[in-house]
Amino acid sequence: MSTAKATRRKTDRWYSRVESGDWEAITTEVNEYGGALLPQLLTPEETVEIRELYEQDGLFRSTVDMGRHRFGEGRYRYFNAPYPEPIERLKQALYPRLLPIARDWWTKLGRPAPWPDSLDEWLRMCHDAGQTKSSAILLHYGEKDWNALHRDLYGDLVFPLQVVINLNEPGVDHTGGEFLLLEQRPRAQSRGMATLLPRGRGYLFTTRDRPVKSARGWSAAPVRHGVSAVRSGERHTLALVFHDAA
Repeated sequence: MSTAKATRRKTDRWYSRVESGDWEAITTEVNEYGGALLPQLLTPEETVEIRELYEQDGLFRSTVDMGRHRFGEGRYRYFNAPYPEPIERLKQALYPRLLPIARDWWTKLGRPAPWPDSLDEWLRMCHDAGQTKSSAILLHYGEKDWNALHRDLYGDLVFPLQVVINLNEPGVDHTGGEFLLLEQRPRAQSRGMATLLPRGRGYLFTTRDRPVKSARGWSAAPVRHGVSAVRSGERHTLALVFHDAA
């Protein structure tokens, strides 16, 4: 990295927010549980600004009604690229921190790790493979809405980690709506986790599968994620996926 670029990163608020996290502890937690809370990535004012983007049709390439497709209840929208500044800058700031975890996981699983040092280069690889559709998502849940357990794969090229940010205040704007992870342990019953995401905090989690220690060394544990039923109010979330879609 050039000196000028390194200096810009030190003074960039998006990189500063990402770097404010204890990444040793974050890595330990995601290695143990498949998910980990990140530091404050968005201010309260920024969460409102991003929530309000939901009504601007020109910013999105498609809208999905979850009930219609039996994915749950609620709606989500895929942003067009180029993304609004907070989305693009957060993805760029997060990728270098997620990359060592991803490479370590694939090394443990005996898989080739295809991800280059820069997010831009990785996305070019996705596009060259026919995965050209933008993948950042803005989700909206109302009372009784929920999201079925799933994985955001979109094509053959997959980055094994992604980040979600709650844009509302739990207990104030909504009750319920916990973020869910379900992990299929090797030769064992599945393990579930529920996390109530604080407003503006990031949550890092497994996209597809991850390594877990087994009697034979390291085994791949498939992981799916979803959202429990919102009991009252509204919940908006921003999902940052680090591969594009076919």
